[in-house]
Amino acid sequence: MSEQETGAAAQGAEQQEAPQILIQRVYLKDMSFESPNSPASFSAEWKPEIGVELNSKARKLGDTAYEVVLNLTVTAKSGDNAAYLAEVQQAGLFHIANVPEEALGQVLGAFCPNILFPYAREAVDNLVSRGSFPTLMLAPVNFDALYAQNMAQQAAAAAENGAAAEDTTH
Repeated sequence: MSEQETGAAAQGAEQQEAPQILIQRVYLKDMSFESPNSPASFSAEWKPEIGVELNSKARKLGDTAYEVVLNLTVTAKSGDNAAYLAEVQQAGLFHIANVPEEALGQVLGAFCPNILFPYAREAVDNLVSRGSFPTLMLAPVNFDALYAQNMAQQAAAAAENGAAAEDTTH
């Protein structure tokens, strides 16, 4: 085998081993909109308090197939009354291969939701506009920071539970 063929074979092996993350499909899994105080909400002064809840979940569908679902809930209150509640489940199918096990959580918990968020944000804005409320452009979200914060909380909880388990064994 020549040097060129050996180099090409080695390069092919490296490419096969390189992590792969491919978007197969992005889709809207579920959405809902409620405006419980309409039409009274439209005549009130519009200075809403906006609450945003965000979480994601992932599940393995096959050897390299994963579904990631980003749940986004936006609540707008005007005074004591709820003006609207918009909920969106934005999902994606991802092909993920050759990603080390220790990095898979980061990919599923931060990288994939980062891809899905612009779609979810647009869906929420569309729902709110169709409800005849002013447009709502949600600020970008740092999913890497949220993932790191979540992992730190889990580690702290595990350490606390470990310390509590040691106390009960004496």
